[in-house]
Amino acid sequence: MTLLLTRSDLLAVLDPDACLDALRSAFLAADPHAPSGQRVVAELPFPGRATALIPGLLPGVDAYTVKVNAKFPAARPALRGVICLHAAADGELLALLDSATITAWRTGLSAALALDALGAPGGRLGVIGAGAQAEITIAGLHRLRAWPSLTVHDSAPERAASFAARHDGTVAPSPSAVSAASDLVLLATWSRTPLLALADTREGQHLTTLSADEPGKCDLSPDLLAAASLTVDHVPLARTSGILTNPSLTATLL
Repeated sequence: MTLLLTRSDLLAVLDPDACLDALRSAFLAADPHAPSGQRVVAELPFPGRATALIPGLLPGVDAYTVKVNAKFPAARPALRGVICLHAAADGELLALLDSATITAWRTGLSAALALDALGAPGGRLGVIGAGAQAEITIAGLHRLRAWPSLTVHDSAPERAASFAARHDGTVAPSPSAVSAASDLVLLATWSRTPLLALADTREGQHLTTLSADEPGKCDLSPDLLAAASLTVDHVPLARTSGILTNPSLTATLL
């Protein structure tokens, strides 16, 4: 029998602290010899893209996942899809999970870990892109650290205002204004044009960007990337479909 887990089912059982611990452990225990994940992106004759990510593996778990998403930036939610959990022995379909929920939690909480691990203690926080990913990131970061101020910008002013009201922040008129007011900046957008350039940043500032998950998406300018010390969560995927596909990138990998 195949188990079906909807968004409501997942939200009833997911625990932010447990997920943060699991993600931290997974990053620390990453196996360089494990089969490399593959990401497939297909253009559609519609205002969106189809993506597939295979396989999802965990040590000691005799199963793997296949994630299939529809990505339509103008829609709400912008991402819809399903994660299929298959048995390793015979491929039996064990479960179907709502991909949008799992993806938002995995990506958002991973960003929270990055901001906490790489950002200066006590730093002022900035958010560019006030959507679902940023919401999860802030929820996770609240469990890891406090910050003296929050500044937010979104291409939709009403979304920025709502986000700021929920999180005791202030709205900035532009991405550069967020950067000027912040020591740590989260960029969670669908942008295919740079939102911040080198001149908008300063030495020692930390930026976490979630946008570069497929070729062509990048919210940081070439001169900023070239001057940065760059950390990615998965080098092979970043080289084939992430930020390292940027042809002008000469940044140093850490």
